[in-house]
Amino acid sequence: MISTLLVANRGEIACRIFRTCGELGIRTVAVHSDADENALHTRAADTAVRLPGATPAETYLRGDLIVKAALAAGADAVHPGYGFLSENPDFARAVLDAGLVWIGPPPEAIEAMASKTRAKELMGIAPLGEVTEADLPVLVKAAAGGGGRGMRIVRRLEELRAALEGAGAEAASAFGDGEVFVEPYIEHGRHVEVQILADTHGTVWTLGTRDCSLQRRHQKVIEEAPAPGLSERLTDELYALAVRAARSVSYVGAGTVEFLVADGRAHFLEMNTRLQVEHPVTEAVFGLDLVAEQLRAAEGLALEKTPPRARGHAVEARLYAEDPARDWAPQTGTLHRLAVPAAVRLDTGYTDGDEIGVHYDPMLAKVVAHAPTRAEALRKLAGALERAELHGPLTNRELLVRSLRHEEFTGGHMDTGFYDRHLTDLTAPAPDPYAPLAAALADTHGRSRFGGWRNVPSQPQVKRYEMAGEEHEVHYRHTRQGLTADGVRVVHADARRVVLEVDGVQRRFDITRYGDQVYVNRARLTALPRFPDPTAQLAPGSLLAPMPGTVVRIAEGLSEGAAVQAGQPLIWLEAMKMQHQITAPVAGTLSALHAKAGQQVEPGMLLAVVQETSS
Repeated sequence: MISTLLVANRGEIACRIFRTCGELGIRTVAVHSDADENALHTRAADTAVRLPGATPAETYLRGDLIVKAALAAGADAVHPGYGFLSENPDFARAVLDAGLVWIGPPPEAIEAMASKTRAKELMGIAPLGEVTEADLPVLVKAAAGGGGRGMRIVRRLEELRAALEGAGAEAASAFGDGEVFVEPYIEHGRHVEVQILADTHGTVWTLGTRDCSLQRRHQKVIEEAPAPGLSERLTDELYALAVRAARSVSYVGAGTVEFLVADGRAHFLEMNTRLQVEHPVTEAVFGLDLVAEQLRAAEGLALEKTPPRARGHAVEARLYAEDPARDWAPQTGTLHRLAVPAAVRLDTGYTDGDEIGVHYDPMLAKVVAHAPTRAEALRKLAGALERAELHGPLTNRELLVRSLRHEEFTGGHMDTGFYDRHLTDLTAPAPDPYAPLAAALADTHGRSRFGGWRNVPSQPQVKRYEMAGEEHEVHYRHTRQGLTADGVRVVHADARRVVLEVDGVQRRFDITRYGDQVYVNRARLTALPRFPDPTAQLAPGSLLAPMPGTVVRIAEGLSEGAAVQAGQPLIWLEAMKMQHQITAPVAGTLSALHAKAGQQVEPGMLLAVVQETSS
């Protein structure tokens, strides 16, 4: 029996596994980088071991350090989580060679399936060799790892070389393995997967299907179980292929077999020899704890001959600290508040007051809803996200709510191109016009009547806020009857709550302030000075860092005075294990280049200036 378990991962992943260990009476060991010294998973474990450094390559990808940590902490088992080293056969062997229990499939099974190229060979599928025009579009894909990293769609042959280089660099950074391959890219396919669970006695369960078609940067955003609208014939085919993949490598434990479904046909993608991020939707539908089942399989316990019966429908949304309207740029800063209604499940690696840094994935949490029907589950999840308290870096919350209510999604007609088609509409600003007024009225609470109208009583007070990328100016007055604003009756106003009557309907606003950041219900505002700084102007063509990160590359031969073309990649930034290109906005001359390879940058930092040819 396992008594002490080390989790070779971080954040939400480690916290999720620790929760099951606590229920089973298993002691826990965390490993942490210097950046994660005070992270929630570090605090949640019974014991924590430091991995010196901050980047994944220095810490969580160092299998040798993790095995030493397990032995030093007295652990008798290692769970790899569902990232970093979870699909690394050499790490699995190192754990076993150290006399520790490995929570996962045999290393040979990982070796066979962890490389997507080898997995396709086992399933009788060969990757593309020499790519021609007739093969386009194609997908460049990392052979190792997952999570959408190291993937590029190529629609023109001249883009292939850059895609291979970019995907390889991103894969090497995220997984320690830069191998990539090329396969056909299926347009308008649905991403469907089958959860499997196998024991050491030859039993293999198929635990339903999941649909994970809503993706950004090839990384899943919303997942659900079961996958809607699949025929019985296609479902049976998916189950048979999943069992075939598992038996072909004598699989043990939890795993996922992934497919693209198009025109009623299933196209094998890969087998993930680990637990998936989206496993909670399967747990909700089948009433299982998949982490507990992994531990039982590692202890040699047998599964029942048939799995439990599925009940209802579950949907999961991944809450990211990112700006979907700006190329999904990751966001950093203090997470002041994260709370969701108790009716849904929250899996997170953060708590109030934690810092969101630049080194790791920007996912803050997973929010999961379960209900008797799909329509009820979607409504429940969208409502919970609407009512959630999210104070801190910008998130994709509004995108998630709109996605869950989009007619294409509610009708079950989505595919992997959903955000390519609808992102502009889904991210269009729709600010509450009364939020700035509520913020201003709350800010006046506690001020004296004299201070409110000491200049000229007939003149309104003015406050300025930035909201959803736009500036808003609000006016209100202090009168003998209290606070007033044009067209709106102020029913109540204090520092935390404002009630306005608009067209006879009362509207309540809850207000929380952190310095210049003001949260009014779901709206996020920034208080602006009354008079803008006249010096805060940039030259036309200034390229600013859209996010915090590291400059990992400057275009070859790029220097001040060089001619550039519109859309030409100039600078590559890396943040949260994703690479982002900074391109020339216009054709012209590079009049200034401030960025340097290896430089750490903050949002808004000036990287370069492109002077347009016509100017």
